[in-house]
Amino acid sequence: MHTGKVFLIGAGPGDPDLLTLKALRRIQAADIIFYDALVNPEILAHARPGVRLVDVGKRGGQVSTPQMSIQAQLIRAARQGLEVVRLKGGDPFMFGRGGEECMALHAAGVTFEVVPGVTSGMAAAAYAGVPLTYRGLSQSVAFITGHEAPNAPKVDWRRMAQGADTLVIYMGVSHLAEISAELIAGGRSPETPAMAIQWGSTRDQRQVSATLAELPEALRNAGIGSPAILVIGAVTALTDHLAWFDPQELPAAIKAQA
Repeated sequence: MHTGKVFLIGAGPGDPDLLTLKALRRIQAADIIFYDALVNPEILAHARPGVRLVDVGKRGGQVSTPQMSIQAQLIRAARQGLEVVRLKGGDPFMFGRGGEECMALHAAGVTFEVVPGVTSGMAAAAYAGVPLTYRGLSQSVAFITGHEAPNAPKVDWRRMAQGADTLVIYMGVSHLAEISAELIAGGRSPETPAMAIQWGSTRDQRQVSATLAELPEALRNAGIGSPAILVIGAVTALTDHLAWFDPQELPAAIKAQA
C-alpha cells in the first residue's frame, strides 16, 4: 500500500509574502492541510481547489484540538496515501511543537519533511525596526517562551536576566508582570529599554515601548494583548531611528477558499 508523506511547514509570522518558495510549492501540491490558528488565511488561498482544509488551531483560553488528536489525524491521513501538509505559524521547531509531531510520525513509521519558516520573534522585531544584534549594543540573543507547559520545568527568569544581551519572549504577555519583576530581581536594570509587538508583520501590527519596569503598565494602557512578542534589551531603543514598516501599505487581504 502506498503511504503518503507529512510536510511540517512554517507559515511565517503573518505577512504572507514571507512564505518560502518551498513552502508554497508544498502547499500547492497538498491533498489535505492541517493548519494552526495564527496562520494567515491568505496563505491557505494558495492551496489547489478542492483540497481539504482542517482547522486544528489552539488559542489560549479557548477550546482547542488536543495535541494527540492532531498527531493521530496526521498519521491517519498519511496512511491513506495522501500528501499531507501540517501548516504551523512561524517556524515548526520554534515553540511550535513541531518536534513532538515529528516524534509521533517517526514512531508510527510515517515519512516526514520539515520546511522551516520565518519565526515571529525575528520578524516582529525586524518589522518594528529593531535589529536583535547590533555592534556595541547586543552580541547575543535568547529566544524564550513565556508560556510554560504543564509538567515542564519552569523558566528561571532570574538566570535569564543575564543570559543574553537581547531577550525575545514568545507568549509572555499574560505573565509579563511576573517576568519583568523576576528579570529585575535577577540583575537586569529596571531602566532597560523594552518593547511589545502585537500582530507583528501584519496590517494590525501595534507596538509599545517602555522601560522593563514600566512595560506591564504600558501594555495595559495601550490595550495590547496576545499574540505579541516581547523584546528586552538596548536594541529596542533603535526603533526611534529604524522603524520603517507602515501596516497600511500592505495589500488588502485575499480570501482563502472555503
